[in-house]
Amino acid sequence: MYIGIICEFDPLHSGHARLLSHARAMGADAVICAMSGNFTQRGSFAALDKRARAEMAVRCGADLVVELPTVWAMSPAETFARGGVQLLALTGVDTLLFGSECGELSALRRLADCLDSPAFADRLTAADSGATFAVRRQRAAAALLGDADAALLESPNNTLAVEYLRALRRTGASMTPATLLRTGAAHDGAPEGGTASASYLRQLLRQGQGEAACGFTPPEAADILRRELSRGRVTDSALCERAVLSRLRVMTEEDWRGYDPGGEGLYHRLYQAARSACTVDGLLSAAKTKRYPLARLRRMALAAYLQLPPAPAQVPYIRVLAATAAGRAHLRRLRDAGAPVLTKPADVSSLGADAAALFALEGRCTDLYVLARPDLTQSAPGQDYRTTPVMV
Repeated sequence: MYIGIICEFDPLHSGHARLLSHARAMGADAVICAMSGNFTQRGSFAALDKRARAEMAVRCGADLVVELPTVWAMSPAETFARGGVQLLALTGVDTLLFGSECGELSALRRLADCLDSPAFADRLTAADSGATFAVRRQRAAAALLGDADAALLESPNNTLAVEYLRALRRTGASMTPATLLRTGAAHDGAPEGGTASASYLRQLLRQGQGEAACGFTPPEAADILRRELSRGRVTDSALCERAVLSRLRVMTEEDWRGYDPGGEGLYHRLYQAARSACTVDGLLSAAKTKRYPLARLRRMALAAYLQLPPAPAQVPYIRVLAATAAGRAHLRRLRDAGAPVLTKPADVSSLGADAAALFALEGRCTDLYVLARPDLTQSAPGQDYRTTPVMV
């Protein structure tokens, strides 16, 4: 049995290690992680680069970590889930494991079925247009399923779990879903029971409390975090603030249009905000209304900075970030079966123009990402073309 996990591990903490351990307990022959690259779904620079986080994963129970490219990794939940499911399908995963705040697959299935139903689409269309999409979605689900089931959508891991189930159906992936009850600290909450959320750990890192953050990670992950801190490689997005603002200030209103996938005219607000704001936070605050959550605005602004195109219909390759001996054995089986495996940049030329273009885009994203490292000697361009997967 090959168990897949869609993740960010930014950074990997004790709750993530519990998920990996649960995959082992389920009897996995190999645990395969589809992990976001250097930018994450909340519209932010990852605290640690993709190879450091991939190494954390294979040191803490994963066998193979492959990269979910930025165009999927930094997308709304539906597109993020679709990309992750497609990538794991390429790797031959037969079980998709994910954490959730409810821990009940049947309840998550009811929500997924509801959100894909014609009745839900009608309810959503009729909902109050002044509310956020999340609020309108929950109200529409409540009208069809009741408040108890709909309330599950208030929790971020439940929401992603529902999107994974919808992605399995829409892509036709032959994976069996499984969920593990999330315990300990809430997604954006304070530490609880010796566990802390990734957002809390990132806050500690921003405050210069690296050793405190290490206290909430498994020993193997803590060693890697200490190493990255000592080398000046833990990012601080504030170091790129002027670069981000300079790109956004020169954009025309029409330039902004392509980064507004909802087609609701939100790009007008971001364009106007970019012409007056002195900070990125100020730009986002000026553009925000109660209808548009900050996460959506952050994704749009960072996508504009990175000049990201929309996510393609299919993930074109399996880019390896880290592997154990079991992971390497599985990679050999995938190659023998004709899967589009990438372990070195030269491999991409055989996969066609679209794959090569996506690979080049990822390289440019990394070139901009490394500029957020405190030590500029660690920020040379072209790193995606010179580094190799971590093999343990």
